[in-house]
Amino acid sequence: MHAKAAVAPARAPAQRPLTVSGDPVVDLREAIRGKLGIVLGMTPETARPRDWFVATALALRDRIAETGLSKAAQIPHKRVYYLSLEFLIGRLMSDALNNLGLTETVREALNELGIDLDAVQEAEPDAALGNGGLGRLAACFMESMASLSIPAIGYGIRYDHGLFRQSFKEGWQQEAPETWLAEGNPWEFARREATYKIGFGGGVTMSASGDGIARHWHPAETVLAVAHDVPVVGWRGKQVNRLRLWKAESEAPVDLARFNGGDHVGAVSERMRAEAISRVLYPSDASAEGQELRLRQEYFFTSASLQDLVARHRNERGDLRSLPDHAAIQLNDTHPAIAVPELMRILTDDHGLSWEDAWHVTTNTLHYTNHTLLPEALETWPVELMERLLPRHMQIIYLINWMHLEEQGKSGKGDAAHLASVSLIDESHGRRVRMGHLAFHGARRVNGVSALHTDLMRSTVFSDLHALDSDKIVNKTNGITFRRWLHTANPGLTKLAVEAVGEGVLDNPELLTGLDTFAQDSGFVARYRAVRRERKEALAAIVADRTGIDLDPDALFDVQVKRIHEYKRQLLNVIETVALYQAIKAEPHRNWTPRVKIFGGKAAPSYVQAKLIIKLAADVARAVNDDPEVAGRLKVVFLPNYSVSLAEAIIPAADLSEQISTAGLEASGTGNMKFALNGALTVGTLDGANIEIRDHVGADNIFIFGLDAAGVIARKAVPGYARAAIEASPRLAAALDMIASGRFSPEEPGRFRPLTDDLRHRDPYLLTADFDDYWRTQRAIDAAWRDSTTWWAKAIHNTARMAWFSSDRSMREYADEIWRVRLD
Repeated sequence: MHAKAAVAPARAPAQRPLTVSGDPVVDLREAIRGKLGIVLGMTPETARPRDWFVATALALRDRIAETGLSKAAQIPHKRVYYLSLEFLIGRLMSDALNNLGLTETVREALNELGIDLDAVQEAEPDAALGNGGLGRLAACFMESMASLSIPAIGYGIRYDHGLFRQSFKEGWQQEAPETWLAEGNPWEFARREATYKIGFGGGVTMSASGDGIARHWHPAETVLAVAHDVPVVGWRGKQVNRLRLWKAESEAPVDLARFNGGDHVGAVSERMRAEAISRVLYPSDASAEGQELRLRQEYFFTSASLQDLVARHRNERGDLRSLPDHAAIQLNDTHPAIAVPELMRILTDDHGLSWEDAWHVTTNTLHYTNHTLLPEALETWPVELMERLLPRHMQIIYLINWMHLEEQGKSGKGDAAHLASVSLIDESHGRRVRMGHLAFHGARRVNGVSALHTDLMRSTVFSDLHALDSDKIVNKTNGITFRRWLHTANPGLTKLAVEAVGEGVLDNPELLTGLDTFAQDSGFVARYRAVRRERKEALAAIVADRTGIDLDPDALFDVQVKRIHEYKRQLLNVIETVALYQAIKAEPHRNWTPRVKIFGGKAAPSYVQAKLIIKLAADVARAVNDDPEVAGRLKVVFLPNYSVSLAEAIIPAADLSEQISTAGLEASGTGNMKFALNGALTVGTLDGANIEIRDHVGADNIFIFGLDAAGVIARKAVPGYARAAIEASPRLAAALDMIASGRFSPEEPGRFRPLTDDLRHRDPYLLTADFDDYWRTQRAIDAAWRDSTTWWAKAIHNTARMAWFSSDRSMREYADEIWRVRLD
């Protein structure tokens, strides 16, 4: 659809200096006081912590906007457009303060008003815009692009509720709407002038046009996409990019005729249908209606984003044929893969480019990041649904596919098996559009996110497509922003690093390598331990407040926090916990290493097995924590509602980082990087970025166990491998028997049989195969913890050697090798 409002030309803003008195503390104090009174209509006596947060955020936003607007008139040679269904940005105040260098200034300004900065920051809700690693990666990349002065706009959806708020009722996960927008978002700028029409359904007509035929899509339904911009501040405030989030609105908020006729509910039904698009992240696709809503979401934000960037390019450059020279579009996973036919539709139908010119522009502007090898996560859509909801796009996909397959035939690769494997349409289980294949075919570059993942992409899910274009797939190992995951999450460790190797480490993470020489320095080790102890005490206070469980900060804090999924193998961790519980009960007088098992993460509402794993963890925790025989030796905690802000409290307090996915299934992981940067030792498989972490920190400073990816494939080829592994492991068999017997669920003895039966008969994620090695490795970790000198040397080596995993490095590689963006 055509844009309702074109992008206005950038103009130099009228500058109003925000520093008046010459004293930044005084100026910020008065700015905050002014926002509180004039904007919020509150007095210091009546203001809540939330009001102080909003006033402070608005005062900071003024300063951020001044920086951003000062560069708005400058048209960059090339922009990056990052399309992602998720942006797990978390709380923004700490990032903004740190990157602007204003943390202590604002702390002092608030102190003069009788307000504590920490309380103000706690009043900020986490933005509910993401689920896990995919969304957090997008947030890190946006911050790094701003820090590297790469002009960029992130595009996503402004979810009213985002992912659900998790709580527990008798150990069962409960889901409730996340109300992060209940009182508005002070960071954002509503941009109603950037509103676009998004069509659905209807039909396509044809008419003569010059020497050819023009297609005209006539949607049956139109939804408005309204832009809301959130500023993204780079390090030291040199660059401000933006995250543009789309809110869905109806063209007609109410049907007055129906309303006046007495149908008060029906009169707003179209509005509710439209607004549902930006209501919730990842609505369940268990029903046909849920599938349709997901596809509507993906097309909605992709179309709005492409219309927006095309309008901007026309305004700045004119000729759309030059789009690849001035824009690089990155598709973060398959969710925005509909960008391939949508950009073709915009270029050909809306702007009259020839098919050949449009295909050249599309395939030189789009780039695709793959994040998974799991078949169920490589999206496919029923052809019937696509034809009904996006009829014009289905025509374009058919034509792209026909030309693609014709080319195979001309090159002598026309046998049926080959054509079926590379076709954009899967004909094997009902006709479905392969969105991964579509993104691959329409992109200039396709990248994996770790060395292993990229190699497996070439040899498995995209092997036949890779054979057609062996240069298209490249590796770009993920990274994390050290500003968030070291500077703000662990200020004590940051201060220690600055004291040891100098302030330059704040700008250049490579200088962290200088900490290696301090691994045997008793004074430095003592201060490093003290920083960890402080963070563990803070986490223990959070755990006590949220769960009522008291933790001993001297115990080994063993942490697994991530999305709950069978391949991530939280169940392996829980089973090992049961085996450890049994061992302690059998030998209560043995000198056991005190250990606290900390879990966190959300299961998709319709993911029955994952929710059952959470319930098992909760029931095991109840039994273990209430048993006086294991007191002081083992505790188990499942923290509810895992989020970015909770991660910032957990990660600096962790001693052991659990990264135990089935080898070959985790694309990369970024939690593993955050933990290692903060000095937690990793116990993990040779999966995802664990391999590269091992290579950087050293094999002696990480605990690797289990089958590698090749071993997983070989073991799965052995009939009855699960039952054989259980029979060969009395310890594993005893743990499974205890779980299956109802020991942890006496009120419902068969509750966990679906988990244990699945392991005995299928075990698709090879928990049984890896259990014994996992147990042995955990006992080696116990011994290492008791040797404190060696443990803390390993921890310091981890922090010192993680610089390569900075998202700044990732962004430099993307800019140079994928986007072809010049860095200053």
